[in-house]
Amino acid sequence: MPTSLVTGGAGFLGSHLCDELLRRGHRVICVDNLETGSLANIEHIRSDDFVHLNLDIIDPYFVDEPIDFVYHLASPASPIDYLRLPLHTLKVGSYGTHHTLGLAKRHRARFLTASTSEVYGDPQVHPQPESYWGHVNPIGPRGVYDEAKRYAEALTMAYHRQQGVDTAIIRIFNTYGPRMRPHDGRAIPTFLRQALQNRPITVFGDGSQTRSFCYVDDLIRGMIALAESGHHNPVNVGNPNEFTLLELAEAVIEVTGSGSEIVYEALPTDDPQVRQPDITLARSLLRWQPEIDLREGLRRTIELSGSERLIGDSR
Repeated sequence: MPTSLVTGGAGFLGSHLCDELLRRGHRVICVDNLETGSLANIEHIRSDDFVHLNLDIIDPYFVDEPIDFVYHLASPASPIDYLRLPLHTLKVGSYGTHHTLGLAKRHRARFLTASTSEVYGDPQVHPQPESYWGHVNPIGPRGVYDEAKRYAEALTMAYHRQQGVDTAIIRIFNTYGPRMRPHDGRAIPTFLRQALQNRPITVFGDGSQTRSFCYVDDLIRGMIALAESGHHNPVNVGNPNEFTLLELAEAVIEVTGSGSEIVYEALPTDDPQVRQPDITLARSLLRWQPEIDLREGLRRTIELSGSERLIGDSR
């Protein structure tokens, strides 16, 4: 039985990864200090092959049993979180990645770090291939997250080149599904929450900026496939079907049957105008591509979450 350690395992993506690894017969060690994760995301797990360790990875930490895979997902990831926790976000990307790479080195484990499409910033190349270096504002309000992830990529490759650690880098594009926090500030949970309450849906700018939305089950398949490959350089994993934010709002209204109207608000600083992954490498290397389209994914999110959780409270 392989053992996988998942940092950020009580978060949105991390909890789905824990579920799938357990389903595939892994023992899973979830490391999460619950700063942005939640016990509610893992309380359904009733398995002797699962353990949660409440640790802050910006401090050195150790695990006394053999580990085969390390999935490093820990990080504040929503704008609300990294704007509230800018220094912590940078420390997780630097100290946290360093300590987790050190753990992978000690255990001779395969290490995968969860990077992000935000490393491309507001891209001048469309769609974005892995070879593109990006156009990022390092001193803007989003810079703490963007640069933390860019630094984590550099640190990961340094450990691979100098220390011989078996590493992988996944660049994750917008992902959605059950267990999203309704007030985390991202488009899909915000639009669903507003639509289910028949409140106005708030679109930033004129709604012409684009995003590509990947359902969480597809993303997790790609992540595990990359971890089980021998590839070391970054790989984009996301859905290449591109939608404007206005089209997303209209799809949410259609799927929910809401009577919400669409209203417009000022565009946030450094908000990317386009976002679309080039997944040529994932298709050829991993034999992976997304299977669930946007409307089906939205329906599954509503069905598996329930309206009460999607609406949430005011926190």
